[in-house]
Amino acid sequence: MAKLSKARRKGLEKFDAETLYPLSNAMEIIKQVNTAKFDASVDLHIRLGVDPRKADQAIRGTVTLPNGTGKSKKVLVLCTPDKEAEAKEAGADFVGLDEFITKIQGGWTDVDVVIASPSVMAQVGKVGRILGPRGLMPNPKTGTVTPNIGAAVQDVKGGKIAFRVDKFGIIHSSIGRVSFSAEKLTENAQELLGTLVKMKPSSAKGIYMKSVTGASTMSPGIKIDPKSIK
Repeated sequence: MAKLSKARRKGLEKFDAETLYPLSNAMEIIKQVNTAKFDASVDLHIRLGVDPRKADQAIRGTVTLPNGTGKSKKVLVLCTPDKEAEAKEAGADFVGLDEFITKIQGGWTDVDVVIASPSVMAQVGKVGRILGPRGLMPNPKTGTVTPNIGAAVQDVKGGKIAFRVDKFGIIHSSIGRVSFSAEKLTENAQELLGTLVKMKPSSAKGIYMKSVTGASTMSPGIKIDPKSIK
């Protein structure tokens, strides 16, 4: 059995692992028990009562966190020349088409988000097998396939995130950094969780939000009371 560090033991003494904490209290505890020596990500792990094998229960979408993510995302825009100036002005880190398709085919994926205009999706499809497994494939459902390139880039840079339920019915999503105040983390978490509540499929039976756990990188998870979600 692995030996717990002194910092880890102290952290575990600050909360009860079996207690369901109100959302705002959980965010405060997450900050208190963080043991990372860097500005760790704060993540939510949400288990939903859905069957992802059914098309109407395969929850996915986007949400704009009111306080951003705390991370500067690198954005690649794949578009025709007439859209390049718009993308660059909006803050895209990489803009083009053929040269980046070639780079991706060679294994380059050093970006966080890929946005594409509808007119180039035939070319983007050539690298779908590379982008797809990495969660980078542009998709209309997440707003990353759009003729409004500039607005899409600004949304991503401003804190818009995409989420998707995995095959186990769980959504994993970052809601900020441990340097954020507990209030800002609570606001971001509430925005994501509130969005998921509104997306409950009519065909989903039983308890929808089965469990919610919050944690910072390398630190213990705090159980959150789903009833505290607005």
